[in-house]
Amino acid sequence: MRNQDTSISVVICGEAGQGVQTIESLLTRIIKVNNFHVYATKEYMSRIRGGSNSTQIRVDSGPVRAPVQRIDVAVLLDAGALPHLRWRFSAHTVIIGERQALGTFSESIIDVPFSTIAQELGNPLYANSVAVGVLCGLLAIVEERAAREIEKFFTGKPAEVIVANQDALRRGYSCSADIRRRRGCFPWQIPQSDAKIAEEIVLNGAESVGMGALAGGCNFVSSYPMSPSTGVLTFLATQARRFNVIAEQAEDEISAINMAIGAWYAGARALVTTSGGGFALMEEGVSLAGMLESPLVIHLAQRPGPATGLPTRTEQGDLDLALYSGHGEFPRVIFAPGSVCEAFWCAQQAFAVADKYQIPVFILTDQYLMDSYYNHPVFDVSSLEVSPRSVATDKNYQRYRLTPDGISPRGIPGNGNGLVRVDSDEHDERAQITEDRLVRTQMVEKRLKKMTALQAEAVPPRVTGSTTYRIALVCWGSTRLIVEEACARLERDDLAVLHFRQVYPLHADTAAYLRRAEQLIVIENNATGQFARLLQMTTGVPVSEKILKYDGLPFFVDELTERLRIVLTGGDHGDRE
Repeated sequence: MRNQDTSISVVICGEAGQGVQTIESLLTRIIKVNNFHVYATKEYMSRIRGGSNSTQIRVDSGPVRAPVQRIDVAVLLDAGALPHLRWRFSAHTVIIGERQALGTFSESIIDVPFSTIAQELGNPLYANSVAVGVLCGLLAIVEERAAREIEKFFTGKPAEVIVANQDALRRGYSCSADIRRRRGCFPWQIPQSDAKIAEEIVLNGAESVGMGALAGGCNFVSSYPMSPSTGVLTFLATQARRFNVIAEQAEDEISAINMAIGAWYAGARALVTTSGGGFALMEEGVSLAGMLESPLVIHLAQRPGPATGLPTRTEQGDLDLALYSGHGEFPRVIFAPGSVCEAFWCAQQAFAVADKYQIPVFILTDQYLMDSYYNHPVFDVSSLEVSPRSVATDKNYQRYRLTPDGISPRGIPGNGNGLVRVDSDEHDERAQITEDRLVRTQMVEKRLKKMTALQAEAVPPRVTGSTTYRIALVCWGSTRLIVEEACARLERDDLAVLHFRQVYPLHADTAAYLRRAEQLIVIENNATGQFARLLQMTTGVPVSEKILKYDGLPFFVDELTERLRIVLTGGDHGDRE
């Protein structure tokens, strides 16, 4: 991880429906194929039209995988963009906008007539390609390479549309040359990377979870659409024919989780994907899976609550919800990937663990991870194989047979001669309903025995930074790459990052990792420090400070770096937003 930020931060902001996403898609594609590292994330309002939505794109010759508060170039597409982003501007921010679109104007804003050029070319939509041309010109990307990507991007459109968009791109390049001449402040010729970035893939967290599910053998997904989890459903639906997946949009969340449980019973490998309020409706189904000892994989994409809260923003507020959901006591596993790459591997592992231990397994993400993306080498899946653990049954088959490790043989109806019974009431080994107190005790203990092996197989925290750390920055889930970059910027040889991608059950050596530090600083995107509380409860190790954020936005690297400097110099003991 580099300790110096040499990237360029570009933010495009406008109303929903103005084409911010088109500019983002085109620009990131052009940047990547020109062999630059690219990272993008977005924040948007919960409305179809209007509001202020923005996308940040970071470009560099080295990997960039986290957001910064700093804005080097801002492209403002409507009057609301200026007040929305003003708090992130500095004296060095280059602000580009169109006088007639912004309404109020100042000398600090560079006037680029996006819509006028687009109208001259015959369609207001061409303004997006003008904006792409301006930004490509300022980033010193070769014009003809960008024009070729325009052609690829609009493949399938009439030839005149492709040509017009290429003309719009070139007009944008001309505007960027004029900006350079007038301002003389763009020494931004990023050296191309030695890596073969053009051959890498660019994908977001939602796509990565979906790909990981496919790698885990997923062949059934059920969901009631709810932001920000819907991207996983739509991705798997688009891949349904290619990978023989049944994608079912259920009538509600209760149906969705029960469909998934039924699919596992019938021999499928099922995923249910949802978010906050939707998952609240699924909790009885989680408990049902616990009693049936049914495998179940649940993707829970967090967003700020309570209730509808901020439905299109981000927060790590549902750890307790996943941990304590469902009535009664039964084992579960919770993965919380810290990167797009980890989202793939956590999803793949979730299916393997659910199948092996016959338990609910959670993949806990959030809006920030779902909607962020960057270039990454193609995943190596050559060693992966899906090995279902069901058995052929005989006439004496016992679905809940008592075993030393608590894992009973799981049969599939029709695979063998035995009767495969399950029951949501307490039951004996043959799945017959019982209220016998001794059998009840045996069955509770049988289910809980799985926790011993689950903890033994838990993923340990990832340690980056100093190997002889005195201070540990502890994080979980999607904050990983943000915290790691902030740690590198601090350039301290006594500082390390401990990132947990498995938050329950915790690895058996977790307490030892924590006790190696004299000072523990837990960093979370929530208001109450849910993971810090879990750490203390599980290990007995006290947390020194907490740095929390809960305004609906992720941490920015530069923001977090400054907050850490204050805490580490004793100026602030954290524990507040």
